[in-house]
Amino acid sequence: DRYLWWARRLRKLLEAFDYIRLDHFRGYAAYWEVPYGEETAVNGRWAPGPGEELFRAVEDVLPRLIAEDLGLITPDVVELRRRLGIPGMRVLQFAWDGNPANEHKPHNYERDLVAYTGTHDNNTIVGWWLEEATPRARREALAYMGGCRGAVNWCFARLLFSTVADAVVVPIQDVLGLGGDARINKPATPRGNWKWRLHAQPPPAHARRLRRLAKLYGR
Repeated sequence: DRYLWWARRLRKLLEAFDYIRLDHFRGYAAYWEVPYGEETAVNGRWAPGPGEELFRAVEDVLPRLIAEDLGLITPDVVELRRRLGIPGMRVLQFAWDGNPANEHKPHNYERDLVAYTGTHDNNTIVGWWLEEATPRARREALAYMGGCRGAVNWCFARLLFSTVADAVVVPIQDVLGLGGDARINKPATPRGNWKWRLHAQPPPAHARRLRRLAKLYGR
C-alpha cells in the first residue's frame, strides 16, 4: 500500500486522458534536496528518488505514460526510463543550434520517443519563427527540411511525422498556425499564463490534413 495514493491518482487521470506525461521525470531517479529554511537552492544535494519501485506498483498504467526527460538528464535517468519501457521526449523547436549531434534533431531520434513541435512551455511554431528564432536558426531549419513550401507550422509537422519516433504530438496551436498570442506558458513569469482557450471546433480540413500525414508516414 506504500504507493496506493499514486496508483489511484494515475488511474483516475487515465479516465479522462489517453496518456499522462510525467513532468521532471528525472526526479524519480534522483531529485535536488534543499534543507528547510534555505533562501536559495544552492546548498542542496542529490537524493535518490523512488525509482523503479514506484512504477512497479502501477505496472498496469506504464504503457500510457510519457517521461518528460528534458534538461539535465544523467545515465541513471535514461536507464530507469528504458527499464520501464516509458518513451522519452524530443522537442523540434530545440533542434536548431547548429549542432548535428543535438538530440532534438530528427536524425538523432530513436523509436521509444514522443516527438513534439513544442510544449506548453514553448512559443507556438509560428510565434517562435516570427518572434524568437534567429536568422541562423531559420536558415538551418529550412536547409534541414529542404525548404518550406507553405505554412511553416505544417512544414514542421510533416518533418515530425516522417521521423522514427513512435508517436508525434502537434499542439492544436501549431495545427491552426496560431502566433505567439496563443502561447500557454512562459516559464519564470508569474502572470499572464494558462489563459489561452480554444473557443471553437477546428475546421475539419485540419483533421484531414493530419490524417493524410499519418497515412503517408505509416502512423
